[in-house]
Amino acid sequence: MSVNHEDPHDDHALPHGRALRLGIGGPVGGGKTALVAALCHSLGLAHRLGVVTNDIYTTEDADFLRRAGVLDPERIVAVQTGCCPHTAIRDDIAANLDAVETLEKRFGPLDLVIIESGGDNLTATFSRGLADRQIFVLDVAGGDKVPRKGGPGVTTADLLVINKTDLASLVGADLTVMSRDARAVRHGRPVQFTSIRRDTGAREVAEWVIGLLEDRPRERHVADRTRTASETA
Repeated sequence: MSVNHEDPHDDHALPHGRALRLGIGGPVGGGKTALVAALCHSLGLAHRLGVVTNDIYTTEDADFLRRAGVLDPERIVAVQTGCCPHTAIRDDIAANLDAVETLEKRFGPLDLVIIESGGDNLTATFSRGLADRQIFVLDVAGGDKVPRKGGPGVTTADLLVINKTDLASLVGADLTVMSRDARAVRHGRPVQFTSIRRDTGAREVAEWVIGLLEDRPRERHVADRTRTASETA
């Protein structure tokens, strides 16, 4: 990371009172936007959501989500990065922070803001000053060798999702090999296989996100206790 942004990951305590920010990154065509749509379908009735999409020169991903009717269109904000996608999520995050703040002012308080990166490579990661947790999305069409190539996105994301499992036999991808290699490079971090085409609610990924949201009261308690201790010291 070339810019030193504040990192709320250090003690897993989120800043008090604001939405959980979930970054979703990965290469072009892996299914990031489909995953965002699926999470909105699964979580939108029970949780207060906002979405920020990133595209280089267009608003295509935001337009797709609006047409799909996954959320109130005003809850979906598009960022045009005008540069390599990872720059806007990792190095110069101002435009994305502005978009998040716009949603929070317009609809706050929110429970969850999903920030979708533009399609990028295996090195793409979110600044910890922008995203509290990160999902990295691959798909089997890239070949079963991709997980073992590693890269910060694959190895350090809080959750790795390998999508389009329904295509594995058609493209000659061995899911057993992908599972073995992904788990080897991730050292215990979770990996989930899915086909969002078949599971339109991405149920297992949604359950993982719900787990994050259910942990928020505990994290806020830790933040409050830490703040109180520092104020009385």
